[in-house]
Amino acid sequence: VTTVSSWLRDETRREFGVDKPIHVIHNCVDPERFAPSSCRCRRRHFAPDEEKIIMHMSNFRAVKRIGDVISVFAAVNEQMPARLLLVGDGPEMERATEQARALGVMDRLHCVGRQNCIEQFLGIADVFLFPSEYESFGVAALEALSCEVPVVATQGSGLSEVIDDGVTGLLCPVGDIGALSGAVLRLLRDPDLATRMGRAGRR
Repeated sequence: VTTVSSWLRDETRREFGVDKPIHVIHNCVDPERFAPSSCRCRRRHFAPDEEKIIMHMSNFRAVKRIGDVISVFAAVNEQMPARLLLVGDGPEMERATEQARALGVMDRLHCVGRQNCIEQFLGIADVFLFPSEYESFGVAALEALSCEVPVVATQGSGLSEVIDDGVTGLLCPVGDIGALSGAVLRLLRDPDLATRMGRAGRR
């Protein structure tokens, strides 16, 4: 029996009462494919030079807490002009765009749908936002780190094994919009910190 994280190993034991050894084999990504130089998108297509880009990428299911992505972005945008790049699609996308309209930030969203070459988009992001309810592992976060993009995510699941809090990104409690938006703003306002975390994530 194998799991992709220690968190999932412990959850498997708790849910199913497994008493045989469970081996943790973490997921991985190709660092040659997911590299800072792999981005071929033009940043100016999505944001002026003076504005920051926050990126979220997922299958847009409820567990990804897309409403939190929109709420955090709206809070950040009140403090500094930014753009939100949404990569992927799924059942929560329509609700997300409705929320964005209600909060007055729809004109600052770029919804690019499902993409085969996601590494082309990761390199233009200043912060990768991943506020999931839980993640067995969190491959998208690892892909962002491999592209030297610092990650703001939630603590308490497999993401805590991917993100080294304070070193490669920042972890916040699930659903804490204030903490999540504060973490995003901290990285956007301190490019040197974001660069250090991005490089640490790549390593």
